Amino acid sequence: SKSIRPFRSSEEYLEAMKEDLAEWFNTLYDLDIQVDTFLESLETGCHLCRHANNVNRTALDFQERHPEAAARMRVPQNEVVFQAKNVVPGSFIARDNVSNFIQWCRQDLGIQDVLMFETNDLVLKKNEKNFVLCLLEVARRGSKFGMLAPMLIQMEEEIEEEMRDQMADGALGTRRESRDARAGAFPSRARPITLCDLKNLDELVREILGCCSCPSQFPMVKVSEGKYKVGDSNTLIFVRVLRSHVMVRVGGGWDTLEHYLDKHDPCRCAAL
Repeated sequence: SKSIRPFRSSEEYLEAMKEDLAEWFNTLYDLDIQVDTFLESLETGCHLCRHANNVNRTALDFQERHPEAAARMRVPQNEVVFQAKNVVPGSFIARDNVSNFIQWCRQDLGIQDVLMFETNDLVLKKNEKNFVLCLLEVARRGSKFGMLAPMLIQMEEEIEEEMRDQMADGALGTRRESRDARAGAFPSRARPITLCDLKNLDELVREILGCCSCPSQFPMVKVSEGKYKVGDSNTLIFVRVLRSHVMVRVGGGWDTLEHYLDKHDPCRCAAL
């Protein structure tokens, strides 16, 4: 119904990001973080500070191995001091841990304010979106030094590679042939990305578009695998499947296709 769809659509992209980040954290540190308790699992700041120090170590190792590349990058170095034992959620110590992580994000990684969160956003769960976006950006920065990246970041790299190939070659036909040769350029791709995820993508896209029963549907034309032109302006978008979600690359971030259409399809906008 109309009263339910806007909430489900607008919140789904956050759920997709939390799923991805939870799996990423669990893989990195052998944890068991669940999506339903994602914020609760991290609210003491312990796992966050450990990760920050892990990024520091990885970045310094990268700097030693690739000094010329590191000279063009912002390399974090300051150890994040935190208390790990018997930290009670919501306590002063927990707040202090989270505050130290935030300071590291600002000063060492130089993450811009628009992607930052405040202590209460996590400890009191005041702004889940800001916390999730910041953590995704932290993962994005770590991947530049060769750390394992969440699947969303790996898909970003795949899309960026496709765009570079298109500009260099003038066509997408050579992309698949050159992927293996250039795989070493993406150290964060510890779990290889393949196009198999795109096999049923067009079918899923058609299913979501089919939710609109108007005689004249919102234009969405497939250009190539995972690439579509949408709307009357023929805007080019990249679409990928992330588990049970159909995701759209939007600017520097991601949205679900359903939420994207809710914001851009005049018919859906009117229904909301």
